[in-house]
Order: sequence, then C-alpha cells, then structure tokens
Amino acid sequence: MDRVIEKNKWSAKRILPWIGGVAVIGLIAASYFNTTGNSKLNVEEDKIMISEVSKGSFQEFIPVNGIVMPIQTIYLDALEGGRVEELYVEDGAIVKKEQPLLKLSNTDLELDLANRETSVFQLITQMQYTQNLARENTIRQQANLADIDNALVEAKRVYELNSRLHKEKVISEQDYKSSLNLYNYNVRRKSLIEKTLKQDSITTATQLTQMKETVARTQETLKLMRKKASDLVVKAPVAGQLTSRNAEIGENKVRGVRLGQIDVLSGFKVRADIDEHYIARVFIGLTGEFTISDKTYKLRVKKVYSQVTNGRFQVDMEFVGTPPSDIRRGQTLQVRLSLSDQTQAVLLAKGGFYQQTGGNWIFKVGENGQKAYKVDIQLGRQNPEFYEVLEGLKPGDKVVTSSYENYGDMQELVIKKQK
Repeated sequence: MDRVIEKNKWSAKRILPWIGGVAVIGLIAASYFNTTGNSKLNVEEDKIMISEVSKGSFQEFIPVNGIVMPIQTIYLDALEGGRVEELYVEDGAIVKKEQPLLKLSNTDLELDLANRETSVFQLITQMQYTQNLARENTIRQQANLADIDNALVEAKRVYELNSRLHKEKVISEQDYKSSLNLYNYNVRRKSLIEKTLKQDSITTATQLTQMKETVARTQETLKLMRKKASDLVVKAPVAGQLTSRNAEIGENKVRGVRLGQIDVLSGFKVRADIDEHYIARVFIGLTGEFTISDKTYKLRVKKVYSQVTNGRFQVDMEFVGTPPSDIRRGQTLQVRLSLSDQTQAVLLAKGGFYQQTGGNWIFKVGENGQKAYKVDIQLGRQNPEFYEVLEGLKPGDKVVTSSYENYGDMQELVIKKQK
C-alpha cells in the first residue's frame, strides 16, 4: 500500500534565504548605531584606575634632586708659576688657616728678588753717603762762618777805632780807609757764606727727599716681590678640608692654574639642578622641604645661577633652622621645591590619561559605575600628585585616570566588573 510523504516546510533551501536576510538587517542596524550613536568599548574594572575628584589644600611644587655641599668652597689657584717642590699635606686632610699646603720653586722670581734687594741696599747706602757728605759740607761752611764772624768782629773793632783816630787826625787817611775796606770785605764775605750755607741746606734737603722717595718706592716694589716669592708657598686661606688637590712633586704649574680647593666645614648648603622650563618661576626666597628619618626639614633658595647647561640651571639652598645631624657632604636629597602658597582647590589625581588628552577631556564614571562618558575639562596648575581642576568636574566625581592609549576615538567605556 502506498503512503503519502509530507513535504518539510523548513528545508535548507527555504532557511538559508531567511538567515541571509536577518544578517543583512543586523549589519544595517549595526552600521546605523555606529554612525548615529556613541562608540563604545568594553573595559575590565580591574585593568583601569578610577580616582575620585576631591577638594583640599593644593600647593604647586616640583621635585628636584639636591646634592649636599659645604657652605663655602675656596679655590686654590697658583698666584705664581713654578715647579712643585714639596707637598706638606695630603688630599682630604683637615687644615688650619695659614697652614702651608705645598711649595713651588721659581728660579727667575728668586733671582729677581735678590736683584731688587741689592738695588734697595745700594740706594740706601748712596743716600747715607750723601747725607754724610752734606753733614761734612755743612760743618765746613759753619766753621768758615765762625772764622768770618771772628774776622768781622776784629775788622769792626779796628775800623771803629781808626774812625775815631781819623777824626782826631791821629792816623792817616790811608790807614782809616784800609780798616774800612777790611770791615766791608768781611761783611760781604759773611753774607755770601750765609747764602751758600742756606742754599746748600735747601739743595741737600731736596736731594735727600728725592732719594728717600726713591728708596721708599723701591722698598715697596721689594715688598711686592717678597710677597710674590712668599706666594710660592701655598697656604690655606681658611680652616677646612683640602679637596681636589691637583699637584704632584716635579710638576710645572703656570700662574692661575687650579691647585685644589678648601671646603669650609662650618655648615652645608644644597645645590639642585632644575629644568629650564621653571627658570622664570624660581627666585631667591622660595622654600622647599625634604624628609630624612621621618622628619621634615626646610630649605630656602639662596642663589640662582642663570646660566643654562644641557637644558638645566642650578640653585643653592640654605637650611632653615638646624640641619640634620647625620647629613654628609655629597649626599643626595629629594627636595620638594614650592612654586606657590597653599590654597584650596578641586584636585584630580595624576595619571596616564594626560598623555592622550592633554588635560582637555576625561572619561567620567556614571552614577551606577557601569559606564564612563567622555567630558571636557580644564586643568590649571599641577604638582607631582595632583592637577588643579578649573572646569568640568566637581568634588565627588569619579573618573578614569589610567592610560587611554588603546581607547582610540571611543566616546564611552562600558565597565565590566569582575565576577
């Protein structure tokens, strides 16, 4: 007996067209939503950093590395050139003020000094000889003056006597005039001797004054020469520690070359390198702080070096108050240098998002914590921990602060929580 075979209404030939149609509709729908809606990206909660915006005290500061240095360093330069003859102390030794450190020898300088000393000795000898001659001449002139005074007195007596006798016509005219002439001659002779003695006195005084001035100048030059010779023995200008000594026996050193330095150990300062970006904002008086052994110490900028080398400039900072007792020369300190006073501000924790957004926008987490939306923001100042939020966020908002490197142009993040 024959049996009627029923046909299958959902055969493969009929199903395939339906599947293709549904796929086409799905593609159209996906395309529509991709072009008309927000682009989304699923992210796992444990692979992103979510931070909460807060309000608190904000201070702009930069971290800098400071090196502990002596409060003062005195450089030792060769005031005179010469050959290193003796070394009195070793590098690193503690020295006292005026303590000899090393000795140079300079034959030319020593010979010049000997010639100067000889010249001064000869000038002094010549001046003494001139003084002796002047004294002898003065004594001779005074002796002549004494003889003339005596002759004048006698001539005057004879003249006065003959004058009376001539009036009484006791003596002749010839005898009278002879006594008068002798008297007048002695008067003129005394006058000439007195003028000569006065002139010799003035000339001798002038000559001696000039010689004294010459001797004084020569002695001053000799003093300078002796000072130059004494500079061949290099002494410590202050008490401290000799460091960086650059001299060995037998070396020839020219004038002005660096021989070493003296570090004054009465205190310390901190020298820091800072990026040139901050050169206009760093000035004398700015404060910083560092922490050692859970205790915070303060520093103050004392000097700013304006020269920029390899994109960085230097500052010297002094301790405010008592420095740490265990601090050592050459020690590195992590200093937080303040660029502003503390103020109240809306704070956003720093994170990798800034590299992709430049601080212009951020993903803000919704209230249910399941999605994060792209919002525009404006940031102000910053320090190593926080950004100052000027617009776009308020305290209590939660945002994604981790890197956005793999997010592309996504407008929305779907946060998948771990089960």
